[in-house]
Amino acid sequence: MDPLLLILSFGFLVGVCPSRILELSDNFSDIRKDGGYWLIKFYAPWCGHCKKLEPLWGSIAQALSKTNIRVGRIDCHRFPSAASEFGIGGYPTIKFITADTEHMYNGDRDKENIIKFAVRMAGPPVQLISQSKNLDSIKSMNNLFFVYVGEHEGLLWNIYHDMAVKLQPHVYFYSTNSIQTGDIPQVPSIFVHKDDKMYFYTAEVTNENLNVSVSKWINEERFETFPKVSRGNINELIQTNKCLVLVIVEENKLEQIPVEMLEFRSMVENLVKTNRSKYHKYFQFGWVGSPELANSIAMQVLPLPHLLVLNSTNHHHYLPENDCTQMTAAMIDSFLERIVNQSVPAYGGDGFWIRIYRMYFDTTTSLAEMWVGNPILTTVLFGLPIGFLSFIMYSICCADILENDEDDEEKEEEPGKWILRANTYFTSVPNLCMVGLKFVYFADSHEKED
Repeated sequence: MDPLLLILSFGFLVGVCPSRILELSDNFSDIRKDGGYWLIKFYAPWCGHCKKLEPLWGSIAQALSKTNIRVGRIDCHRFPSAASEFGIGGYPTIKFITADTEHMYNGDRDKENIIKFAVRMAGPPVQLISQSKNLDSIKSMNNLFFVYVGEHEGLLWNIYHDMAVKLQPHVYFYSTNSIQTGDIPQVPSIFVHKDDKMYFYTAEVTNENLNVSVSKWINEERFETFPKVSRGNINELIQTNKCLVLVIVEENKLEQIPVEMLEFRSMVENLVKTNRSKYHKYFQFGWVGSPELANSIAMQVLPLPHLLVLNSTNHHHYLPENDCTQMTAAMIDSFLERIVNQSVPAYGGDGFWIRIYRMYFDTTTSLAEMWVGNPILTTVLFGLPIGFLSFIMYSICCADILENDEDDEEKEEEPGKWILRANTYFTSVPNLCMVGLKFVYFADSHEKED
């Protein structure tokens, strides 16, 4: 059985096993010098995303306990020097660390993808396929991988190996001397396996342009035809320099999608896979299960289901004019053709004011979601600090005015009346003062305090 399959299967027994997570400190920089493979989570105790990841991290540690990969975690609040040394800018951060290298994990925080990332990084950049049956086993475990067929020599092999080193955190690379199939056009050659098909690199270029051509082909082919897009992988998809065609639906906590949204997604997926040769040069397709990501791109709340196209080169986006629930495959095909012909209005971009407005939209949207989810907590988190700061600013700015008003009141107040007087008291803290209130009664020009 494939080692990765054993690892994933073992993870289901986590409920009956003690935790295998190693608690590390700021002396980890010395420990790593002894060698070995480390999968480390850098976290802070107050971080909500870190707390959400904690049960999953225990399951990952159990699944990798039979391998040579050690799973640990470092409390960056307690050991800030470790966070500084490893360049941690946000929590949680997952890194694969060896004695002299470190690689950050940027994918979705789910068990399967994190384990695959660790297993890839613990092996060589290019793994050898010794027999044809091993290729069948790889197909059963991985939806997408690259294979080099031929001897480990020559310009094509060198380019392939360099790309494998560069993209090892993201995709599997294999090599073999021969494969028992009649589909190999020539040797040496490179193909990618995805969607249960093999697609070969077939461009005819000179040796001077081979590096650029092969690198571009591998970078474009390293994604599935219709993957799930999230904040974890969208930046990688943008590097294809294609237009990203995103089908926006909404998943619930059980990853279930309403029937009408699922039908729309399936229609687009079938259109894409049956017309790969037509669209592949211009578009990278995918679907989004979190509308917040698409709303941030469009800077508006989109009705669901919806279709959004993002130009990865200039960050313009395109929206269909028709109601997506009424669109047919032919209408979607026409919409994509007009994007290629640049006859569809473009919105957004990457200008300064666009970025400012997107920041404003994201902030207001997040606050609105917090208010809907927990209005009391939102009021406490934002109302009290704003009120306190407003009180301090009012006291600082109005200190002289209050003193002048007090002098005037002493001169003009009529006897026989109780009034409320405000006095300003300066504290030992610089630029901080307090306002005291007292009732004063004026009778026959003699004030009496209460």
